[in-house]
Amino acid sequence: MAEFYRKKKKVCQMCAGKTIDYKDVETIKRCVSNEKGKILPRRITGACAKHQRHIANEVKKARFMALIPFTK
Repeated sequence: MAEFYRKKKKVCQMCAGKTIDYKDVETIKRCVSNEKGKILPRRITGACAKHQRHIANEVKKARFMALIPFTK
């Protein structure tokens, strides 16, 4: 019989103590897709709903300040 494995649930990094700021370009780039510059969804970033909204706002600030491009 095939054994089924349960996928380990991701822990929100921001709840664990890590902060995301629009000036930290390397961290922001991990939350944005490479192809079209879209903000990655919660299931990929592993953030809770509250912090995913915070990530989206920080990405938008970084785009406005021209730290990251809107599209590639």
